[in-house]
Amino acid sequence: MIEPPIYVLAASAGDGFNAAVEFLKKGGFFMIPLAVVSVVGLMAILYKCLSLGRARVVPDGLARQVEDFERTIAENKVEPVLREFQQGGSVLARLGAVAVKHRGKPLSDITQAIEASSREESVRLHAGIGVLDTVITVAPLLGLLGTASGLVTTFEGLGETTDHTAIARGIAIALSTTIFGLTIAVPCVIAHSYFTRRIETLTARLETLLSDLAHVCHKARPNS
Repeated sequence: MIEPPIYVLAASAGDGFNAAVEFLKKGGFFMIPLAVVSVVGLMAILYKCLSLGRARVVPDGLARQVEDFERTIAENKVEPVLREFQQGGSVLARLGAVAVKHRGKPLSDITQAIEASSREESVRLHAGIGVLDTVITVAPLLGLLGTASGLVTTFEGLGETTDHTAIARGIAIALSTTIFGLTIAVPCVIAHSYFTRRIETLTARLETLLSDLAHVCHKARPNS
């Protein structure tokens, strides 16, 4: 009797889970902090995926409105844009509100106000990156520490046995913590590089939009 594919998949998934559990058990005590570090790294990646979404930083619709802000003022259709600025649902909206608040002032004053607020927003954009840095550093080190500890235990038993198979098995088990540590670090390195590049791209886009908005606010009073 041929089993349905769903049962085969379920059995394979169960076998894979059991193998993963056995792998973690063999690693010993150091697998516990490594598991904690892996969860922290995963949470940091998920947080950055959410916080760096375009809708939270530079929404496409609001970006187009900022690009056409001067024409919007001329057509006296600026109220919806100002309401979105005041709601502060994105980085662009919050910085746009700062620019509009200083409308009519010298361009240097508007620019300084935007730059001051931009520094605070930059800290928010980089929140979580430091956690990834820590995970990238700590995970391999914990793995190496676990391996070193396991090797010490294995070599201490060399005088008590001549079973080379047992010795090789002990070394293989000791290396499992290093494997786990690198498995944690590699995705975090990739994520760190991606998020850093994305922050740079979004920041450049913000600078362009806010520079244009500052010039418009310098020339006109949007709600007049």
